[in-house]
Amino acid sequence: QVQLVESGGGLVQSGGSLRLSCAASGNIFRFYSADWYRTAPGKQRELVASINSDGKTTYSDSVKGRFTVSEDIDKNTVYLQMNNLKPEDTAVYVCNAALAPSYFEWTQRHQTHLWGQGTQVTVSS
Repeated sequence: QVQLVESGGGLVQSGGSLRLSCAASGNIFRFYSADWYRTAPGKQRELVASINSDGKTTYSDSVKGRFTVSEDIDKNTVYLQMNNLKPEDTAVYVCNAALAPSYFEWTQRHQTHLWGQGTQVTVSS
């Protein structure tokens, strides 16, 4: 059974960098799309970055110019590179992906939607 496994969170000082990974465990063919969300204490979940199978990326205004989302097709992994981190970036980050477990399902545009388990990012001032 395919799962999304996240890693890369941690504690970093303001101005520092982290790279989050969201890897599909098990064999899949391709991601259709992947999104990174975050939930800060006392705040609603926020969509911060997205990437689709064409490589098109979008970002929230709060992270634009500092965060970069990318995909390694061979490793079935999506990354979120976070630079110039600020205390307000402190949150639990979760990836959500639509994927095709097999080439057949890719040709049929059949999507499996999965969520990762979340990873904590804490930025100290």
